[in-house]
Amino acid sequence: MAESSESLNAQPSPFNKLCEIVATLRAPGGCPWDREQTHESLLPALIEEAYEVAEAVRANDSANFREELGDLLLLVVMHAEIARKAGRFDIENVLESVTEKLIRRHPHVFGTSDARDSGAVLKQWESIKRAEKTGKHYLDDLPAALPALMRAQKAQSKVARVNFDWSEARDVIAKIEEELDELKEATGDSHRVDDSGVESSRREIEEEMGDLLFAVVNLARKCKVDAENALQTATDKFVTRFNRLEEELRSRGKRLGDVDLVELDATWNQIKKMTKFE
Repeated sequence: MAESSESLNAQPSPFNKLCEIVATLRAPGGCPWDREQTHESLLPALIEEAYEVAEAVRANDSANFREELGDLLLLVVMHAEIARKAGRFDIENVLESVTEKLIRRHPHVFGTSDARDSGAVLKQWESIKRAEKTGKHYLDDLPAALPALMRAQKAQSKVARVNFDWSEARDVIAKIEEELDELKEATGDSHRVDDSGVESSRREIEEEMGDLLFAVVNLARKCKVDAENALQTATDKFVTRFNRLEEELRSRGKRLGDVDLVELDATWNQIKKMTKFE
């Protein structure tokens, strides 16, 4: 006999079911590990899961992407359940807050604003966001915990929305060349030592290196390239090629650490030619 529409409607949604399961895991008689968790103890897992979501996206792996999104959502619900038990807020408050914010910050969709292109929409978003915040400075809400490349690009993108930006990519390239010259000068001045006996040149090199990296991130942004993704892809490519180099040495009966740089470099260049379009 088919179920009635009333009984079907009475079944919890998959999201509500997840919330109920998490509440059960955290309740007396639930899972000892889940009951021990705090907001602080879950932070490493939250960050790790976010990176695993990103990895699944880059790999274009739909099954893994779906699974990793679920793992990330689980941690969001877990944080909300911990907050609920502490009397701070619950998952409903979280959903209400983000829903209200989306409506409030999209007047071009839900209101009367005539902003239509993405540039105008982003400037409008920043204007609304500034009006909502109570911080003293425009960049007060820039997260300090972001990875360095991502934080640099976010800072640059934000100030660009208030017209603090280079006009052309060639201007950024000129800045990169300027910063590279300053780094060369700093690395060539390695003899200076300050009064405390610490090499002042090392601190200067670090500062100039940071300026150069910041300028390179700016160029990535001007070219509409995500700096974090670009470096991740470059690192993945390096790892793949180095693994092949190691395999090639093994095929010759040799091991890493026992081969000089000349042979390593020659082998590396051969592998680069073979993998150029991979």
